[in-house]
This record gives sequence, structure tokens and C-alpha cells, in this order.
Amino acid sequence: MTTATERLSSQQVAESYYVALSGLSRRTADRTQALWRELDARDLTASWESLVGPQIVETVAAGQAAAAALADPYLSGVVAADGGDPAVGPRVRPGSFAGYAADGRALDSLLYLPVITTKQAIGAGLDETEAMMRGLNQLLRIAASEVTNAGRTATGAGIAARRTIQGYIRIATAPCCARCAILSGKEFGWNSGFQRHPRCDCIHMPATLIARSSLKRGSLERREMFPTAGAGRGPRGFVDGQTYFNSLSRREQDRVFTIAGARAIRDGASITSVVNARRGMYTSTAYRQQLRATREGTTRRGSFYRLERARAISRGQVPASGRGFRPRAPRLLPEEIYKLAATRDEAIAMLRRFGYID
Repeated sequence: MTTATERLSSQQVAESYYVALSGLSRRTADRTQALWRELDARDLTASWESLVGPQIVETVAAGQAAAAALADPYLSGVVAADGGDPAVGPRVRPGSFAGYAADGRALDSLLYLPVITTKQAIGAGLDETEAMMRGLNQLLRIAASEVTNAGRTATGAGIAARRTIQGYIRIATAPCCARCAILSGKEFGWNSGFQRHPRCDCIHMPATLIARSSLKRGSLERREMFPTAGAGRGPRGFVDGQTYFNSLSRREQDRVFTIAGARAIRDGASITSVVNARRGMYTSTAYRQQLRATREGTTRRGSFYRLERARAISRGQVPASGRGFRPRAPRLLPEEIYKLAATRDEAIAMLRRFGYID
């Protein structure tokens, strides 16, 4: 007999999982907020240790266990949607993903940080109400992130345990940061870690042996689910990072991708190159002045390295084999290019020269 889950497409299963995980994260944050209000600002440590702290730790741990418990139904749903046997493979133990922080420390130690933050704010002369609000905001970020991380970690463990799943495709939801936008839609191996930042709500989309690298056609109906696909590697029915960029207002483009980065993308630069450039940022001397450059793409396998090598070969500076080539020019960031360029044409030429435009 076909169940409701089996009739769903893999995208719909992923959407349902995302909604359930987000709901758990939000409810946990709501509960911790209510408990935080019971703290006595005149004696934060005592009121935390005697009542509020243990309840908040218990609340977050319960949220972690509930999030981890979503992993198996989610993975089974995707496997079934792709035509596999959902019963094949070990199952995760939800309780094993609760009670500790994502960085390995004790959960109560992590959750006490907002109390320290509040004390420091009061000690610095901040109004008591504002200090308590600062601590609360930190607590909400921690609680929501730890619940979501537990769900993702359990899903990653389930992916590794099921041999019918050969990897996963990362899916981002709008709004998202620039880094998540360019990673979304890319496929990773079953043993690849899931990079995330605080409050990141990206999820795994299991890639089964039956449906390798491609998901069933169709698009997600909910607006908040806005996955993006990397260059040619994402599943059908999912939009790419450039489409996400184009969906934003000019103001939002500048905020998410920086003013210069957004301008470079609008001028035709690769969205991936622009975002990745900031990972290896440093200051270098070029054009007789100190400018910001990046080491991204400058290794032997990097796109900028290959462009520079081809340029040197065409100029006869190195043999056709490229043997002995060493990059001489630093790879400038887009914002430095705009500072140097006198005209739009010159800016576009430099964007191409430094590998931001194909």
C-alpha cells in the first residue's frame, strides 16, 4: 500500500522536513524566551542556577532530540520518493544528538554565555533592560542554532549510515547569506561536513544511488523555500545563485553581497568568484599603491592561475607547456578594481583580467 509520504516528490519531502525543523527551532526559541523573563536581574547567577538555567538546558536538549528524530523519516521519505527501499539501512539514535553543543562543549556551559553577556553589559553601564535584551538575543540565536544543528548532524549521520544514499545536495532557503547562496545546489559526498554559520537554516537533500545528482522535476510551492543550484550541478527545478541575486532589490543585493561585490555581479562577474574572493583576502602592493587582494583562485588549479598562465604563454613569457610559470600580479578584489578603473569599459576589462568575468 502506498503511503502519503511515498507519493510525495523528493522536493516536497525536503520542504516538509525544512518546515518541521524550522518549527522546532522556533518553538524552542519561544520557550527559552519565556524562561529568560523569569530571571532576576538583581541576582542573575543565583536565579539561573536555581531555576531558569536547568529549564532552559532541558528545553534546548528536548528540541535537539526532537530535531534529530526527524532525520530518519526524512531520509526514508526521500529514498522512497526516488524509488528505493526506505527500510534499508541503520537508524539514528535521536538522544545521542542532544545535551551537548555543536562545538562539543556541555550544553549548560554554552547556554550560560548570555548571562555573562548580560553581566558585562550592566557592568559597562548599559541600562538593565537593554542589557537583558542583549543577553536574550544571544540566547535565542544559540537555542535556535543548536536545535537546527542537531537535526542536520543527525541527518548527516543517517546519510553516512545508509549505503543507498551516495551523498547530499545542499539547499538554501531565502533569505540567505551570500556564502549559502553559492553553495546551495552543489552535491557533496556522504562524508563531507556541512558548513554552517549561526542561524543558518540550509538543509541536506539526500542524493540516492537511484537518483544520483538529479532530483525529480518540479518546483517547490512555498515561497520561503528558495534553493539555488551551482553551475550545472544542481537538480532540475531548482534556481541558481544568479537567479536568487536577481530576485533581490538593489539595496538587498548591496547588503548581502557588499556594494562592490553586487556591482561586479551586475557587471557580469561570476557570483561564485565574487563571494569566494573574500575568503583569502589580504593587502598587497599593486599599481604603486596598497590594495586588497585575494588568494582565492591563485593556486595551480585555480581559475585566476590558469588565466595568468595562458596570458604569459600568449606573450611568450613562458613556454607553451607553462613550465616555470609563477603568478606575478595579485588578484585584486572587485572594490579595488572600481577604485582604479577610470571608465566602465576599463572596469569590465579588469574584471575579466582578474577572473571575475568569463
